[in-house]
Amino acid sequence: MNPFLKPGAQDRLVLASRSPRRFDILTGLALEFDVDPASEDAENAVCDDPFALPELLAQRKRDDVARRRPQDTVIGADTVVILDGRILTKPIDDPNAEALLRALSGRTHTVVTGVAVSRGDSALSGSAHTKVTFRTLTEDEIARYVATGEGRDKAGSYAAQGLGAALVQSIDGCFYNVVGLPVTLLLNLLERLA
Repeated sequence: MNPFLKPGAQDRLVLASRSPRRFDILTGLALEFDVDPASEDAENAVCDDPFALPELLAQRKRDDVARRRPQDTVIGADTVVILDGRILTKPIDDPNAEALLRALSGRTHTVVTGVAVSRGDSALSGSAHTKVTFRTLTEDEIARYVATGEGRDKAGSYAAQGLGAALVQSIDGCFYNVVGLPVTLLLNLLERLA
C-alpha cells in the first residue's frame, strides 16, 4: 500500500497499458493493480497539437477500459517525444532508430506524458512535460546503442532508465515522465479522484 495515497485512492486499480515500464513504476509505488490493456483503436487519434496528443490518447485508453470496468479505478497513459514541434515515433527499424538518435544528438527535446484516471462517472486527466538534452553522439556510439536493441519499442528510440542514460546530458523535469509515467501527476490525479 502506498503511504502517500488515502486507502480509497488505491482500491481496484487497473493499468490500461501493456508497457513494462509503467508496470514497473506502479509496482515500485507499492500499488496493487491489474493490467487490462486498451484496444489498438484506443491508441490512435488525430490532433493538430503534438503537446495535447498524449493526454487525448491517455483519455481514449482510459475510457476504452473503463467501459469494461466501470467500478474500478482505471489509469491510461501515453508518452511522446517532441523535437522541433513534431513527434518522434517508435523506430520502424534500426536505420530509422539511428536517424532518430542522430536528430536528438546534442539537442534538447520534450517528453510529454498524458495521464488519465477514472472511476464510475468521475474522470480526470493531465500531462507532464520534461526537457531532455542529449550529449553530442558519435556515429559509432549511435550504431552501438542501436545494436543493443534497447530503443526498438520506445518513442525517440531510447530508454533513459537503461543503457540510454549514457545518451542524456541533462533532464529538466520529472525523470519518471521520460520513462513513461509521471509519478507526481499520477498520485495527484488519484488523490483528487478519491
